[in-house]
Amino acid sequence: MPIKCPSCDGRLMITEVCCSDCKTIVRGGFDLSEFSALPRDEENFLRVFLTARGSVKEVGRQLGISYPTVKARLEALLNALGMGSMRAAARRRRLEILERLERGEIKAGEAVGQLRRLEE
Repeated sequence: MPIKCPSCDGRLMITEVCCSDCKTIVRGGFDLSEFSALPRDEENFLRVFLTARGSVKEVGRQLGISYPTVKARLEALLNALGMGSMRAAARRRRLEILERLERGEIKAGEAVGQLRRLEE
């Protein structure tokens, strides 16, 4: 499922959902989860990881891949979800601050202060 606008690269939002049984339509603004952006192979890896209750050895057995490959794929999955490292978390927080500034939720001075505190 696409998560970025093909025209401006902005974030897409679901605005309508429909019941497959009775065809009731619900309109509104529904955000996509971070899992929506995962490619099929990473989604499948996550499913296997959860089914294996987080056992790296079991994931490797089910997928026929080595322990180091499972660890590397898990790290790649975490990075794709923005959960990989402290640096990724700090980068995500910086983007949140800039987005709040852009939306006018905070003033420039406040944004600068928050960004400086992230570097401490």
